Amino acid sequence: MRRILVVGASGAGKSTLAGDLARRLDLPLIHLDRHYWRPGWTAPTADGFRAEVAALAARPAWVMDGNYASTLDSRLPRADLLVLCDTSRTRCLIRIVRRRWTRRGRISK
Repeated sequence: MRRILVVGASGAGKSTLAGDLARRLDLPLIHLDRHYWRPGWTAPTADGFRAEVAALAARPAWVMDGNYASTLDSRLPRADLLVLCDTSRTRCLIRIVRRRWTRRGRISK
């Protein structure tokens, strides 16, 4: 396996699992949120983001996390494995609230 796609709801554990897989399998890690959000929390154009994701997916190896359904058609065919983080709504909500609480006051770049 050289390309692993990790998807699931917000708070399901996608980023944590993707990071663990990338470390254990010695594969590059791609968090799509870091490619989507521009300075000032502005979103890219749809075409621009699709092109960037297509270029990322064309790389020979990766563990990629993120939903972004509009780009799934360019990522899924390249993936060797799809991992769906199917976590309960309650657990997702708790994780989102905890993450928000622990990151309050921080400025993201």
